[in-house]
Amino acid sequence: MIPFQFVRHSEIRKRLSEIRPRLYRTAFAWTHDRALAEDLTHETLVKALQGARHLRDLKALDAWLFRIMTNCRHDHFRKQASTDDIDNHELIDEQTPETQSGERELVRMVRAAVQALPETHRQTLTLVDLEGFSYVETASILGVPVGTVMSRLSRARARLRGLLTAAEPIAQGKPSNPNTAHIRRIK
Repeated sequence: MIPFQFVRHSEIRKRLSEIRPRLYRTAFAWTHDRALAEDLTHETLVKALQGARHLRDLKALDAWLFRIMTNCRHDHFRKQASTDDIDNHELIDEQTPETQSGERELVRMVRAAVQALPETHRQTLTLVDLEGFSYVETASILGVPVGTVMSRLSRARARLRGLLTAAEPIAQGKPSNPNTAHIRRIK
């Protein structure tokens, strides 16, 4: 008979492998730096494996992992406090979106708009809208009250809507009309 601890540990390793792309995607959305996103993802997975015995409920694994990643990110930027803020630099994508199809242009516009959001709003928006966490889970991951999550999310969505509405006519070569809404939310 296989010991319970071994079965649980192998189940956690399997789930970590499955969630790794989500962790990386979120880390990249937060940092806009591929190498840093990879480092944060790796550090999160290492810490999760080291602390797996502390996880009591496998259903809480996703939120637990994203909380670990949030802490790893805070630790990284605490160490880098005296350096320049990455948000102050223009980021250049090696795959120039201008040469790609309309879908790639849309992706570029959305990424730029998300990047323009304040860090706290960007984190909240990516956790709720991209990763599908509930307000309670997001509050737990970020270490803030649920009301703060709701407020940040509302402001982030409104700001994102404004940025994308203003950018859409420009991308199509038309003058911007603030009275025309081109964004619709499907959920």
